[in-house]
Amino acid sequence: MVGLSASGGWAATAHVPALAGLDGYVLRALSASSTESARAAGEKYAVPLTFSSAQELARSEEVDLVVVTVRVPQHLELIRPALEAGKMVFSEWPLGADLAQAEEMADLAHRRGVLTAVGLQARSAQPLRYLRDLVAEGHVGRVLSTSMLGSGGYWGATYDDSHAYLLDVTSGATLLSIPFGHSLDALAMVLGEFREVSAHLENLRPQVTHVTSGAVAAKSAEDQIALTGLLESGAVAAMHFRGGTSRATQFHWEINGTEGDLVAKADQAQWWWGRLRLYRAGGNDGVLTELPVPPRYQRSLTQWTERSAEPAYNVAHEYALLRDQITGSLAPDTDGVPDFRHAVRRQGMLESIRAAARTGRKITLAQQGS
Repeated sequence: MVGLSASGGWAATAHVPALAGLDGYVLRALSASSTESARAAGEKYAVPLTFSSAQELARSEEVDLVVVTVRVPQHLELIRPALEAGKMVFSEWPLGADLAQAEEMADLAHRRGVLTAVGLQARSAQPLRYLRDLVAEGHVGRVLSTSMLGSGGYWGATYDDSHAYLLDVTSGATLLSIPFGHSLDALAMVLGEFREVSAHLENLRPQVTHVTSGAVAAKSAEDQIALTGLLESGAVAAMHFRGGTSRATQFHWEINGTEGDLVAKADQAQWWWGRLRLYRAGGNDGVLTELPVPPRYQRSLTQWTERSAEPAYNVAHEYALLRDQITGSLAPDTDGVPDFRHAVRRQGMLESIRAAARTGRKITLAQQGS
């Protein structure tokens, strides 16, 4: 693992518990920015091999899979050595700081013939897979429209030291690439891809305040995203994401069809971590009814049944899918994890959305190669 720190962070919060709760994985090595920090992390998480660089880790014969959990501006320099060493790579999302970086890594992985995965873990979420099946099985009839409203969590009126890099739009870690990107991928998984889009990306808070010092900093990253378009099915779709948090709604997604409606809700901005609830109303029903996810969607991960509120929950399910791909035991009717090629397609679409906002024109995605 590249990016596991003794001081905490996403790797410690999600990846380490996810791996610890699964059969088939052993966390054998880690790398950090210095020998001292690597040793401290190794002692805290009982990882036997520690390295002061990703290059050293990639050369280790004890390592089969390299997991990269650092900030996106560092992805290219840390993923490239693993791919060149012929190692499988699991990268957090987004894959690259821009489309060109993502394409470079996907091309290198293809040339080396290595298996890759990208952390779009919403695709592994059990409620989302159930939602996709409900739509496919006709529980709402023909889908007419869909509306998604979400919050960013970050990119609001304040910032802290750990997330100051999010203020810079060139970092590649933005409201568009992270919360919107996860959510767009989920919508496409359930309802299909967009055929054409129009968009607005606005930075309505160009100056933000540090949470403790009160220092004012410039922000170039967008804090409002409004997207409208048509799906390949012909259904009308709208997505609106706001920076920061809302006092009213963190995440709400409706799917409206000729025979009923489906709703997905979450009380946290990072809804793809877990805690997604589903509801349905059909026919003459005037009230939504909550839909529990059937046990078959747990994929035999019974140890995670009561842990859906943990950030590691959906990450564990993605690791389980990846393990089954590696071992060749993935069920024939089960899709695997999104790979680097998938990440390129999704980042290409995000760049098309940015182009639509910049030009003020509707963009037909087929013409963009998305």
